[in-house]
Amino acid sequence: MSEMTLYHMGFQIIKEPDIRRGRADADFAQGFYLSDNADFSKRWARKRKDMTSYLNKYLLNTEGLKIKTFERDMEWYDYIYSNRYGKSDSLAEYDLIIGPIANDTLYDTLGILTSGMLKKSQALEVLQIGAQYNQIVIKSQKALQALKFVEALEISDEEIEKYQAFRKKEEEEFQTQFARIVGKLNLD
Repeated sequence: MSEMTLYHMGFQIIKEPDIRRGRADADFAQGFYLSDNADFSKRWARKRKDMTSYLNKYLLNTEGLKIKTFERDMEWYDYIYSNRYGKSDSLAEYDLIIGPIANDTLYDTLGILTSGMLKKSQALEVLQIGAQYNQIVIKSQKALQALKFVEALEISDEEIEKYQAFRKKEEEEFQTQFARIVGKLNLD
């Protein structure tokens, strides 16, 4: 991989991203979060009065970058868990981190885990359900310099409604699978 096309959804055209603006307690810690899937990115578009949603498009030259790639496994889970609970970023030396997005119900899953109701292996099993989408996180100034803004596309209200309906359907399917799997787990 030497060049990637990436997307970031938001209410602004972001020609010059700032890696320090991201939350430190996000999945892959602080950085500029992107996706390699334009359709998935559009699912995050929102309607707000007097605001426009933009799909920012970038090209990233990965040559010479230190990259960590995750799969949905225990290493991935442990890294997200650590970041979500405010521990120091154990992979801060990487320029770029690529891996699955933890479904938004991860907070619930982690809450159940910390309450003692689920073991780590059971929590990981729950996190295996649902569609998998990747997130790509720019972690360093070196990677940020390799990221080039291409364009920002305005997302219409009709598109926003279409993608929100799709996202809602996907979330409902996830909740059904989530309930089925948690119901089968031996929680004793």
